[in-house]
Amino acid sequence: MNLKQLEAFVAISTLHTTTAAAQRLGCSQSAVSRLLSQLEEDLGLSLFVREQGRLTPTREGDALVQEVETIVEAARCLERHAQQLRLAGTQRKLVRIMVPNTFAQFLLPAVMQHFYETHRDAVLEVFSGTYDASERALLSREVDLAFVRLPTRLSGFSVKWRFNSESVCVIPRSHPLARNATVTARDLDGVPLVLLWRQSALRHEVDAAFRSARVTPNVVAEVHSVSVACAMAARGVGAAIVNRLIAQCCDTEQFVMRPFVPTISFETGIASLESDPISGTCHAFAACLAEALDNLHALREVD
Repeated sequence: MNLKQLEAFVAISTLHTTTAAAQRLGCSQSAVSRLLSQLEEDLGLSLFVREQGRLTPTREGDALVQEVETIVEAARCLERHAQQLRLAGTQRKLVRIMVPNTFAQFLLPAVMQHFYETHRDAVLEVFSGTYDASERALLSREVDLAFVRLPTRLSGFSVKWRFNSESVCVIPRSHPLARNATVTARDLDGVPLVLLWRQSALRHEVDAAFRSARVTPNVVAEVHSVSVACAMAARGVGAAIVNRLIAQCCDTEQFVMRPFVPTISFETGIASLESDPISGTCHAFAACLAEALDNLHALREVD
């Protein structure tokens, strides 16, 4: 039994498919399946059963989830602590942050370039994950800063920088609905849709909007990243419903955004642990990121 096997177990128990677990862990689906098989063999237990295309923990697997999560988080904390000790010897200042994957790809490179002009002694470690994962990473001290949705599900956070946004429908510029000032759930009746995965908070709110409109959504793809949803929408795969603030950092020349009605509001923020004051370097980086997000928020699409 090793840490990689335990990480695979935690990812599968959270996401319920080996495909999603592989995406989170940055490896192939076959590698995740192999790690799970090895863990089951080492423990002598069957940990998951397949139900309607999803992997659900068995009674034994469910009993182990919390303990395995604790072990994995402890191992990550140890690794981060060791890294901090190594950096302390070189006088480098570490900033650890978790953000949505779309921000990690399209926003942070420019933020880091700007930040590095005045903080040559800084080292940035970037994690990408969901809002829930960001909260857990903060509480386990795996990261110093995290981009979270408010109000947070867990407690113990300090949020100094806050941002407000709303849901938008992303469609190709040539799409008939691009002529609309807004796009409603009824407008999307029968229209192919690219939506975020079923466990996400936004997906629950989108599904509720369709139920209220008595529309059955025609979902052709479920994705784990706003950038992927926008890219698919730009290619005409389907209309996407996402957070405007996050979509704004993608290549908006390839698509248009129209307010989705009923409006789904987002309050997000850059959070740190309430019990642990962040370093001056972390504060400076958070301020730099907040400025970039404020600039994104100020952007308005020009057709």
